[in-house]
Amino acid sequence: MKTRITIASLLLASIGASAGAANLLDSLKSQAGNYAMPAVGSKTVGNAAGVLQYCVQNNYLGGDAASIKDKLLAKVTGQPRQQTGFANGAKGLLQGDGKSIDLKSVSGKVKTKACDYVLKNAKSLV
Repeated sequence: MKTRITIASLLLASIGASAGAANLLDSLKSQAGNYAMPAVGSKTVGNAAGVLQYCVQNNYLGGDAASIKDKLLAKVTGQPRQQTGFANGAKGLLQGDGKSIDLKSVSGKVKTKACDYVLKNAKSLV
């Protein structure tokens, strides 16, 4: 009888450990999906315009995103640093405050959130 109880308790402990490992894995996956978005501001107007172009071209944004991008581009003309930011953004690289996210390497859900984030913040810059 002791042997059966020991085997049963080991089995239950093993199942509990597996469930704990699964919960830990789910937690890590969830945390990996929570990207801290780089700041979008007056220093990153070019990058924001480029990201908006990337988002529109890849169908993550529609509506007024193209017109917001055009208004931002008008502020970028003749500023080499901003033009470099635009080029990077158009390739899908969201940059700001020392952080960056390569939109080509994240899930569609994160891309959509990032595009919405940039559009929302870009509206305040025009």
